[in-house]
Amino acid sequence: MAFSSSSISPCCSSKFSSNSYLPETYLKAKVKKIDAFNSNTHTFPLLQSINSKWERGELFQFRIRAAVTTEEYLLDGSTENNQLLKGDSWSVHKFGGTCVGNSERIRNVADVIIQDQSEGKLVVVSAMSKVTDMMYDLIHKAQSRDESYLTALDAVLEKHKLTAMDLLDGDELASFLSRIHHDINNLKAMLRAIYIAGHATESFTDFVAGHGELWSAQLLASVVRMSGVESKWMDTREVLVVNPMGSNQVDPDYLKSGERLEKWYSKNPSMTIIATGFIASTPQDIPTTLKRDGSDFSAAIMGALFKARQVTIWTDVDGVYSADPRKVSEAVILERLSYQEAWEMSYFGANVLHPRTIVPVMQYDIPIIIKNIFNLAAPGTRICRSTDNEFVDGQISESPVKGFATIDKLALVNVEGTGMTGVPGTASDIFGVVKSVGANVIMISQASSEHSICFAVPEKEVKAVADALESRFGQALSSGRLSQISVIPGCSILAAVGQRMASSSGVSATFFSALAKANINIRAIAQGCSEYNVTVVVKQEDCVRALRAVHSRFYLTRTAIAVGIVGPGLIGGTLLDQLKDQSAVLKEKFNIDLRVMGIIGKNSMLLSDSGIDLSKWKELQNQDGEMADLNKFVQHVSENYFIPNSVIVDCTADSHIASHYYDWLHRGIHVVTPNKKANSGPLDRYLKLRDLQRQSYTHYFYEATVGAGLPIISTLRGLLETGDKILRIEGIFSGTLSYIFNNFMGTKAFSQVVKEAKEAGYTEPDPRDDLSGTDVARKVIILARESGLNLELSDIPVQSLVPEPLRATASAEDFLLDLPKFDHELSKQRQEAEDEEEVLRYVGVVDVVNGKGAVELRRYNKDHPFAQLSGSDNIIAFTTERYCKQPLIVRGPGAGAEVTAGGIFSDILRLASYLGAPS
Repeated sequence: MAFSSSSISPCCSSKFSSNSYLPETYLKAKVKKIDAFNSNTHTFPLLQSINSKWERGELFQFRIRAAVTTEEYLLDGSTENNQLLKGDSWSVHKFGGTCVGNSERIRNVADVIIQDQSEGKLVVVSAMSKVTDMMYDLIHKAQSRDESYLTALDAVLEKHKLTAMDLLDGDELASFLSRIHHDINNLKAMLRAIYIAGHATESFTDFVAGHGELWSAQLLASVVRMSGVESKWMDTREVLVVNPMGSNQVDPDYLKSGERLEKWYSKNPSMTIIATGFIASTPQDIPTTLKRDGSDFSAAIMGALFKARQVTIWTDVDGVYSADPRKVSEAVILERLSYQEAWEMSYFGANVLHPRTIVPVMQYDIPIIIKNIFNLAAPGTRICRSTDNEFVDGQISESPVKGFATIDKLALVNVEGTGMTGVPGTASDIFGVVKSVGANVIMISQASSEHSICFAVPEKEVKAVADALESRFGQALSSGRLSQISVIPGCSILAAVGQRMASSSGVSATFFSALAKANINIRAIAQGCSEYNVTVVVKQEDCVRALRAVHSRFYLTRTAIAVGIVGPGLIGGTLLDQLKDQSAVLKEKFNIDLRVMGIIGKNSMLLSDSGIDLSKWKELQNQDGEMADLNKFVQHVSENYFIPNSVIVDCTADSHIASHYYDWLHRGIHVVTPNKKANSGPLDRYLKLRDLQRQSYTHYFYEATVGAGLPIISTLRGLLETGDKILRIEGIFSGTLSYIFNNFMGTKAFSQVVKEAKEAGYTEPDPRDDLSGTDVARKVIILARESGLNLELSDIPVQSLVPEPLRATASAEDFLLDLPKFDHELSKQRQEAEDEEEVLRYVGVVDVVNGKGAVELRRYNKDHPFAQLSGSDNIIAFTTERYCKQPLIVRGPGAGAEVTAGGIFSDILRLASYLGAPS
């Protein structure tokens, strides 16, 4: 037996074993004797003596339920034939302190238990929210000789009394109140002894701290019984046996715990058991706790002892997130984790489970479900053994990286020197020193050259580690065998975790490229051969940025694009409307996530960290807009870090904006634009821009520079890339001039048609910008350069339709008033063409064979495709070696905000499809 027969008192009967108190009379007698000393020189040895006898099991009547051993069950004569049938009929639930924080929540927990259809239910509960902290505070006050511990103890009593009175009535209420009053009286005596001694031993502390679980288990069991379901409550100190280990750890004794469980159940048969979490007993029947995350650990141990179907951990979140949602707003709930993945993530600081919680259930393949007590509809996260099925319906079922976790407040210690190379035992000596000061090594990295070893430890421990290493290796440092022992403070660890990382190529490359894009400097790297995780050390100040960058790369998909709109005028505003209408469809059906992160005009800009609400961007710009700053705008769009790709969409015709394209592309920012100024500007700048594009993975799309929404640039590129040779490109490139000459017929004067075109919105505010032919010349030079001709804009002869005397006219209004004076010449040309069954058309020509281009007014037979146009349509004819007899013709609307914005939108979608491929 655990105790000699002389030490067994009547209070060790079965009646006493159903309660959790210390005999009050004994404690009071001891306290009186302690008071008689009235001197610290005597009180502390006496308390040590009490504790020593407690630990040897020699205290007369100083017993708790956990001290009822197997032999005592036999002495009791209680050998009821109630065999515990273990297996899938049992489910285990664990409810944390938040779940049982008040009477309403305890009722909710009772409802969950009652609604569980399992045949057997074992429920593990923590103390009510904040109660464990209150119990430790009692001990702290008592050993500090702060008499307010009595007031604090009264507060603990009052909290539980009020909760009980709200939940219970009748015999259940009376029974609970009797128990808690008895417990409180015993605790007063215990705390009085601690107060006098000024010290609390670990076993006394554990005994006091565990009362919160006793009371919450009793409360919940009573509520369940009052709902009509028979239930028993279990003081797990009677069942769970653990061996205290170093470093604030305990190891469960499954064999002895299993034996005690069988004995307990034979005396307390029930298919609904409410058990205390956190607390257990040592092999000497001394109360102890399961230390950090003890309630989760209790549930896992119970799951293993019952061989349960599953263990459900109820908490206040919907499941395990892919990253800390407080740091990464885009974090998602993970549907499933393997034991190993959960283990790795929890080790690296993720709010999942303590690693030791997973160990008990692994051997029986018992899944752990993380669920939200406040959102029962959420499916939660299932932690179970991984399967080999990587494919579902022919597709990869899950990402190779499940989640990301961080640990802050670390320091790197680097030991290096040529004397380490090839010397056996150096690493052992280093880490032996670290162990001697009790420091925890979080990560180790060593180069294959053995020239250096670096490792991460908590920042609060690094000074002791560094001092100990310098003391141990002082001679090696002075002789030069070791060159230095250096410390890098202010570090954080970032870990990517996933079981399928080992079988998926390119994971590390993607991980590190995301960090590179975010401009994160990596201090150290570690990866085990199992490849369950890749770990890097970064500056603590960069940690959140790094976390967002890598998370977005794996979870926001490669086609998540941060968009910055320059110029929210007619075309830019129309593009924003199109993005608003289509973005949800693109995300849902095509996995393309377009986020407009910024909009900038001439005077103001609107920035967002997560994406602008395009349904009210104008209102937001008026409310939250700030002074326009192009550099700040570009930096915001491109350095958001949680979206892996960024694009600047220039919807202006501004040459100053176009001058920034090279810098943006060089910084890895994609560019989409209808602005012709860059590609028709100085030749050397254009060639430099195209060379950069071809040599990088950054894309530059400008389809809308020539034909608005028509596929002119892409058609030309397709012909060249497939080996065709361009001979001639000829076309009507201006929607404005197409409209004017399609309507310049009969008796209409040219000036009248121009006026109608302006009133219809086809021309620029000043029609001379269209009639001068400069816009067409820019399109011609763009096509010429795409065809391989190195021409400057000045090399293109342009026939202007603006009469010479009117080119310097002050205003557009004056120009339109004076234009009728010059109608005669164009009317004459129109009549001559009609006499020959021809029409006038304003065209641009690229003569690739002769290496030149032109913009001019030409006559075409009425059967020619150029004569068949209507409205503002554009038409382009490609004459090539393949299309020599019959030119390849592209025709369609070539002007208007809708089609131009549509062409830009098409380029953005083309960018999404090209991401990751060289230009």
